[in-house]
Amino acid sequence: MDSATTIKVPEAVLAERVAAALREAGASEASLAAATRAMLHASRHGVDSHGVRLTEHYCLMLAGGRLNKNPQLQIDHKAAASAVVDGDDGLGHYAAYRAMEVACEMAKTSGIAAVGVRRSSHLGAAGAYALAGAEAGCIGFATTNTDSMVALFDGAQRFHGTNPLAFAAPVPGQKPWFVDMATSSIPMNRVLLHRSLGTQLPEGIAANAEGIPVTDPAEVNMLLPLGGADYGYKGAALAGVATLLSAILMGTTLDTDFIPMYDAEDTSTPRNMGHFFMAIDPGHFVGTSAFGDGMLRYLKGLRGAPARPGGQTMAPGDREWTIAEQRVVAGIPIDPDTARFLGLAEF
Repeated sequence: MDSATTIKVPEAVLAERVAAALREAGASEASLAAATRAMLHASRHGVDSHGVRLTEHYCLMLAGGRLNKNPQLQIDHKAAASAVVDGDDGLGHYAAYRAMEVACEMAKTSGIAAVGVRRSSHLGAAGAYALAGAEAGCIGFATTNTDSMVALFDGAQRFHGTNPLAFAAPVPGQKPWFVDMATSSIPMNRVLLHRSLGTQLPEGIAANAEGIPVTDPAEVNMLLPLGGADYGYKGAALAGVATLLSAILMGTTLDTDFIPMYDAEDTSTPRNMGHFFMAIDPGHFVGTSAFGDGMLRYLKGLRGAPARPGGQTMAPGDREWTIAEQRVVAGIPIDPDTARFLGLAEF
């Protein structure tokens, strides 16, 4: 985030302001705690597009009625290793954390478990929930489909959502191995962040209404799939994985059928989003100890692999852990629009 246009706020202060804003909007304590936790995860680890800047949007949706202020989650256990959580149209973070918790609980018995979510809403950064799985001792996977904003390979209109895929695995004595990636070139929220900051986008990641690549965030109508002009078919196919698991398998909303997340004309109609989570307990496979030893050997080799001049080989998650360490000390950077909404002028 551009340091010239941001302010830095201590995490504890930021968490307090976010929770207070959601509470004022009427969110229940359980659901606002989950949303605050997920947004702070994103802001702490440098995923600013899905961090606390979304607080204002969620408050608007709570006020408009799209989001249930006091959702009552229902868990339907389908089998020994599968379940579906009904999110009751509340904040998606609440249902998502609960779904991963249930998946880990079942995986401790069955070895592997999958939990879907229906009647949910935007869940922020999918990585927050994969990481929760790793922190519980499991390999965690999280995904969701979202409203259409990404062109197909060689496409000239929106089709898939940004549809993230997130994975995390526990590592003895270290931070988890951690991947959180959109299947688009970037998330649409990052375009909105660039608009707020008044900065240009890199080339080849977004397009105008005709599908022509642009760098001015004000001209962006759609994103391009991961892989760019030559290999975007890979990102478009991976986006379909999220749609298959989160929408088709859950019987929820397809990307092309969503009410747009930022539809200012309709803030009252629930969007019936679906999510999908999976947990794998290493103890039921190679064994917890052997798995941990394998992860340590793998990561030692990965981080020690030769790098090209001026480069550095890193494990997935290393960048995020480094940013988190820096932000604990220096504070979390907040864009001007979010600072105004959260009343952070004193910083």
